[in-house]
Amino acid sequence: MAGFIEGVQRSQTVLFPNRLEDWIGEDDLVRVVDLFVDELDLADLGFIRSTSARTGRPGYYPAVLLKLFIYGYLNWIPSSRRLEREAERNVEVMWLIGRLAPDHKTIAEFRRANGLAIRKTCAQFVDLCRRIGVLKGDCVAVDGSKFKAVNNRDRNFTKNKIASRLTHLEADVERYIDDMVRIDRQEEGETHTRKVRDLARRYGRIRQEIDRLKAMDKALADTPDGQISLTDPDARAMATSARHSGMVGYNVQTAVDTESHIIVTHEVTNQGFDRDQLSPMAISAKDALQHEDLHAIADKGYFSGPEILACHEAGITTTVPRPATSGNAAKGMYVKADFAYDPERDVYVCPAGEELIYRYTREEGGLQVRRYWINACQSCPLKSRCTTGTERRITRWEHEHLIDAMHERLSRDTDPMTLRRCTVEHPFGTIKAWMGHTHLLTVFRRAILTP
Repeated sequence: MAGFIEGVQRSQTVLFPNRLEDWIGEDDLVRVVDLFVDELDLADLGFIRSTSARTGRPGYYPAVLLKLFIYGYLNWIPSSRRLEREAERNVEVMWLIGRLAPDHKTIAEFRRANGLAIRKTCAQFVDLCRRIGVLKGDCVAVDGSKFKAVNNRDRNFTKNKIASRLTHLEADVERYIDDMVRIDRQEEGETHTRKVRDLARRYGRIRQEIDRLKAMDKALADTPDGQISLTDPDARAMATSARHSGMVGYNVQTAVDTESHIIVTHEVTNQGFDRDQLSPMAISAKDALQHEDLHAIADKGYFSGPEILACHEAGITTTVPRPATSGNAAKGMYVKADFAYDPERDVYVCPAGEELIYRYTREEGGLQVRRYWINACQSCPLKSRCTTGTERRITRWEHEHLIDAMHERLSRDTDPMTLRRCTVEHPFGTIKAWMGHTHLLTVFRRAILTP
């Protein structure tokens, strides 16, 4: 191969063999992993030391398997079998764990048994970033994404789904009974016997399925959300953005620092909506960052009066767009935003310049709301664009000044929703690109994402 760069002959011997240390650069990321894990108090974090039988060999030190786990996470290698192969062929891994070669069962068992400890390790890393100044910690973006579980939709049951299946199965029972009667009347001999036997066997299987579904229907009474998943008991049916579609899975929540783009905190829920997740995620992020003033940004799916109030009471400023719940704007009619509130006089001024005064307070959906209206709407020239009722009534939540402040921030600041999208949606894109079309495996979820 004259004129080309030539490699070393495979059979060439060397007097002084290369050291693993020589193959790892001074700025290689594995050195950071090695140093970080060596500085952890593994016993305090709760890592379980594997114990062997009296006649067996000693187990692996938890730090070794933790380093291997973190390396796999950083390099998109979630499979325990692939990590087993990397330990035998990857120079970085050989350096990191001292040329040990744990098998895939050992790696999988370590993840399964140390889920809470691994979660605490993630919290330790966030705390380290905070202490060295990587995390500014004054603004986080919150978002959620749905991940498919290993539980098939056909193995997730609700009361309506069970009722529908029972209806179809009972119709099949009636059909089989009618077929048996018809065969008894029309056929004789061996063919008759064989057909009756086949129908009786099918009838028996259907009766067993009916009994199973009825037992499951009784068990549904003990479930808080009226769902049962047979393969993965924690998974729940959830609606997705695609029309008339859904999936059985989990709703993964994250809070990401808007400056460093580091995930500050995360949680896995089986609620199919984000409305109740704003304050838990924002408060958890504040605890992790140990910052007195925190600004949390989320999309309109998180809009909830009680959640915004809970954040306010915890010292967290929230910016969440209010979803449009009325179709009047599309019809060219006035909406609540067209009515100006005067806090000093406690009145609303309508587009015609009239004042809607306070009438009474009542509870709606667990919230204390105030009602405003005026009796002059009947003679107003703008009534056709305002209301189809006798008068236009405006409802105001007792803490709506928090909503008004959010609206002002949205109109004043540089688009915070763009900042949110550029911050918190990237981790989900990366995770789903990493996972491909696979599911959020039960063992993986319990080991990494839940306490």
